[in-house]
Amino acid sequence: MEASTTAVQSRFDGSGGPRVIGPSGGKSVDLGSVGVRFMAWTRETGGGFSLVEHPIPPRTLVAPVHRHSNEDEYSYVLEGRMGALLGDDAVEAGVGDFVFKPRNQWHTFWNPGEEPCRILEIISPGGFEGFFDEFGTIMDEAGGDFDPSALGELGARYGLEFDPDSVPRLCAEHGLDHPLLHLG
Repeated sequence: MEASTTAVQSRFDGSGGPRVIGPSGGKSVDLGSVGVRFMAWTRETGGGFSLVEHPIPPRTLVAPVHRHSNEDEYSYVLEGRMGALLGDDAVEAGVGDFVFKPRNQWHTFWNPGEEPCRILEIISPGGFEGFFDEFGTIMDEAGGDFDPSALGELGARYGLEFDPDSVPRLCAEHGLDHPLLHLG
């Protein structure tokens, strides 16, 4: 069974009182090229979806080109601009735009601007937020000496494939930075 489907499936029902996450509430992790603020976990949605907020630093590529085998992602731009490669098509989305990244499609995304970008990312079905949570722990434990092979191993557990060779090309094409450019 894939890691993204092993979470206990329950649902937030309000019996313990309301749940409100303020603008800076919820657990957050810094993955170097992107932040992750957890807003709705799979266990709270009965498995239907998870929701994270991604703050993306200016002129930064979030990840190598990659594809998910288990989930679709939907990005809603809250602030700034988001660039994305969806298959062979490069797009830009601004505040209020909604971008669909279906499973099995090679894709990545970035902040093409000089200002911060923030997106809400709906992940359906839920479970992939566990990847971000585990990756955050790996980054914390690595203390700046991150081993990229750990990302591939973690991704494989979540049905995620990466093309790390895409990073230099995308950064050069779009004037971006990414932590993988500074290794080794």
